[in-house]
Amino acid sequence: MLKPSKRHASIGIIGGGAAGLVTALTLQEAGFPVHVYERHKDFSQNRCSWLAGGMIAPWCERDASERAVIERGKEALQWWPEHYKETRCRGSLVLSSQHDRHEIVRFARRSEAFDYLEGEDLAALEPALEGRFQEGLFFPQEAHLDPRKALLSLAWLLEQQGGLLSFGQEVSPRDIAEDIVIDCRGWAAHPEMPRLRGVRGEMIRVRSYELNFSRPVRLLHPRFPVYIVPRGEGIFMVGATSIENAYDGPVSVQSAYTLLEALQRLHPAFGEAEIIELNTGIRPAFPDNLPDVEQHGRLFRANGLYRHGFLLSPWCARQVKEQVMAYCGEMA
Repeated sequence: MLKPSKRHASIGIIGGGAAGLVTALTLQEAGFPVHVYERHKDFSQNRCSWLAGGMIAPWCERDASERAVIERGKEALQWWPEHYKETRCRGSLVLSSQHDRHEIVRFARRSEAFDYLEGEDLAALEPALEGRFQEGLFFPQEAHLDPRKALLSLAWLLEQQGGLLSFGQEVSPRDIAEDIVIDCRGWAAHPEMPRLRGVRGEMIRVRSYELNFSRPVRLLHPRFPVYIVPRGEGIFMVGATSIENAYDGPVSVQSAYTLLEALQRLHPAFGEAEIIELNTGIRPAFPDNLPDVEQHGRLFRANGLYRHGFLLSPWCARQVKEQVMAYCGEMA
């Protein structure tokens, strides 16, 4: 079988989550005609991307990840503002209670590109937290976005540029008629990818009529660090647990208690907030918790983004593009 040239190669992408859409746009911008197949009827059923935190925070993620996350994640700080204008480039804030101050010290040792702030500076950055914390770390280069709005925006952009997106298409790689197949199914691909494991994540969304933040806040704790991400209009996403199993059932009482207790430690006014959603998703991860791209002839599998779907999808998409162009014999 002859390899297609870039000029004539068509590409079918399985999976319309963050990885699939970012890969689709990256390949489309490189000149390939792209068709994305999404098995669900809408984005809300693709829970891994729909429920994500949406933090473009490579330095903060270093705390619980390999250093490679920083270098690979930096690409996202340029890619997302260029492709999604509602990306909020307002930095990230890391806090701990005075009792857990050693966690701030540990976090700082593992990261970089932050400013150390004390009480008045913290209050200037987030007035709602005035008097609540004595010190914190501010990562000014980081950003965040609303995954739900971002997915819809990327889909619109893909179609505006001539790409196709088909919902309700339960397909496998062998069903795709295009010349090249990119498998971005995440955990759904695990029957064909024995290295892949599922990691359960749980999240809560609340609405507060009293509080407002401008950026994500990470509250450190030795047992259950959490992050609180503002979504606007008083809505906050609180996440997320990382449980080493692929059970896809409802949020447990223990997890809900952990997240809500941390939320109230951040500010007691959250005790009056309304719970508007509790949900779970299964993150796909390889043994090193870093994404990888595998090639099997015309099939490329991009997977293992773990808890870094929006952060590492631009890096992963570039790897796919380079391998696809090499396969077509037109590596630039």
